[in-house]
Amino acid sequence: MDRGLAPSAGDGGHDDAEFEFVDDIEGDVSLGLEEINELLGELVEMHGDRRRRDAEIVGFRLGVSGEAPETLARIGARYDLSRDRIRQLHTRAVGQIIREAQLSGHRAAGVFGARYPVGTRDSQLVRALLVETYATDSDIAANELSYLKLRLAGHAGEDARRIAGFVMQRIMAWQKKTNRRLAKLRHAEPSATDEVNSWLGQVDRPGSVVAAALPRGSARVVDGDDDGRGRFYLGKVGRDVPFDSGLEARLLRILNASDLIATFQEQPSAVEFQVDGTDRVFYPSIVAELADKRAVLIDVQPLGHVGFHINRAKSAAGRAYARANGWGWLVWTGSRLGVPELLGRQVDSQSESRLRELVDSGPVYWPAIQRLRTETGLELLDLTTLVLRNEWRWDRAPFRLTAGR
Repeated sequence: MDRGLAPSAGDGGHDDAEFEFVDDIEGDVSLGLEEINELLGELVEMHGDRRRRDAEIVGFRLGVSGEAPETLARIGARYDLSRDRIRQLHTRAVGQIIREAQLSGHRAAGVFGARYPVGTRDSQLVRALLVETYATDSDIAANELSYLKLRLAGHAGEDARRIAGFVMQRIMAWQKKTNRRLAKLRHAEPSATDEVNSWLGQVDRPGSVVAAALPRGSARVVDGDDDGRGRFYLGKVGRDVPFDSGLEARLLRILNASDLIATFQEQPSAVEFQVDGTDRVFYPSIVAELADKRAVLIDVQPLGHVGFHINRAKSAAGRAYARANGWGWLVWTGSRLGVPELLGRQVDSQSESRLRELVDSGPVYWPAIQRLRTETGLELLDLTTLVLRNEWRWDRAPFRLTAGR
């Protein structure tokens, strides 16, 4: 059975099992999954040589850079196009990417075919795709990602659409089930309070600055009511709260249930930052007020993504913004492992020395990481730890690791 989702009934097919998300995604992140995402990024980049704008749209929608996928409405705002037009351009580009990969004999066919074999039962493929969706915080684009992965693996278009549809059905069923649970919630759950308490040691404290009051509304207005996002009614704040993914939903449930949290506001601020001279904006996931009146700005970044250059740039800007407001700062990874734990994590000395030599000698590309994995057993969390500890720059899609930040 795959980690990440566990069936509560037998594995007789896609309609006879319910799934529950695990409390820690550590076991579901791997270099194997990262290779899938790297290959998607490589194919999108190749398409960009012909149609740059269309490739950018696909990249934003699927999150190939390592950022969370974006809603169609938000992408449309970037290009001053309607949501429906963005959907059309994305669908056309995905079809072209599939054809280009097939005609060129790209190695993606072998890698995807091994991970999602043709002839595998629907229930097994759905479970695997759900695990990957949750671990990579990509629910908004789960249908498109699942379809593209299966088509690149050699599945027929009709089969890929059917299985991708089952993935979305499972996600929506989980949202409805969770809403029913929240409606019955009357008292704080001890496990939620324990989990929040365990995070407090990961919080980057603001010093002696007086904490600013929490905003009373979301700063994310372009797609705040997008129907692609989920919604829960949460009793602690007395309203429906939107979310983009299962990871965000789990964070909201924990905050809503814990005695340590007085209140919270989702997407409280638009935080400006720069990447390679380009001005960007992101919306940290939550600001939470603790029972002792301290506040913490929290951003959801899945465990396997915290080392990416784009996400580290976001974190630096988010930390500075939080400090200016007298708030603490926390990157929530969906795991008991946060950034402080990763920084202190033990890594095999051979893997560390070999990778350090590679980085010192020049840019490191994906084939070198694959060889190192074969020779030393390097895993994704080892790579993430070394990137964070040495302040290397890890770009994704395509992969490039350098000594410069």
